[in-house]
Amino acid sequence: MTLPDFARQTYAQRAGNFSNAAAKQLLDTMERKQSNLCVSVDVTKSSDFISVIEAVGPYVALIKTHIDVLDDFQPSVIDALTALGEKHDFLIFEDRKFADIGNTVGLQYSSGIYKIASWSHITNAHTVPGPSVVTGLASVGLPLGRGLLLLAEMSTKGSLATGDYTKSSVRMALDHPEFVIGFIAQSRMDSAAAQLGYAGKDLLVLTPGVGLDSRGDGKGQQYRTPKEVVEESGCDVIIVGRGIYGDGRNLDVADVRAKAERYRTKGWLAYRNRIAP
Repeated sequence: MTLPDFARQTYAQRAGNFSNAAAKQLLDTMERKQSNLCVSVDVTKSSDFISVIEAVGPYVALIKTHIDVLDDFQPSVIDALTALGEKHDFLIFEDRKFADIGNTVGLQYSSGIYKIASWSHITNAHTVPGPSVVTGLASVGLPLGRGLLLLAEMSTKGSLATGDYTKSSVRMALDHPEFVIGFIAQSRMDSAAAQLGYAGKDLLVLTPGVGLDSRGDGKGQQYRTPKEVVEESGCDVIIVGRGIYGDGRNLDVADVRAKAERYRTKGWLAYRNRIAP
């Protein structure tokens, strides 16, 4: 596929294309750590959660959480998570997938037991509710320097996030450039942006469903390689979970580190090949 000119720029160069603080910070971190790897830590015990993050921290630019799946959540978990982010130089992405009216999502983002906006640099939302989901989240997150991703596509078989839905998600992002930094998607959204009159607008694409040893998980998840995702499709961040740490229990820390380093290396090579003259 033909990639836009900015997809041939370095991550550091592209940081200048964004006004949003979280987008700039993520791109600078990726360049500094030579990593476009995001590890999705989906485990149910806080001890396993922290162990996985400690193991993969040196190799990632971003840690993706589903904080509400922890059976034994305590606020101290967030303290430990943010401390690891500072220690290992990564950002945090709470994969909350907000999907309600503006007032409600604002409360869900700022309040309750998780207080997501206080610690997560990036979060995401479905676009089904319309633009109010963005403005509601922006009212909380933008003053804190946070960024939002919109779910334009999903990696599960049979996903309904296609066609006009995807195009509408792109329009919503383009209408809120100060807060929306990109998409969760399987490919670049540039053709849709061009159709809407925004050719050449730089937005990040973070892509789940990345695997090196499997093409699926038997539960509808479909996997592609870092080369397919970054070099060929022009996406920016690879999201990997179970391919690195399995079910998260009885961790072999050395094995987890080795797998994280393997994905980091493959993802970075795909990026270097993409920007090569």
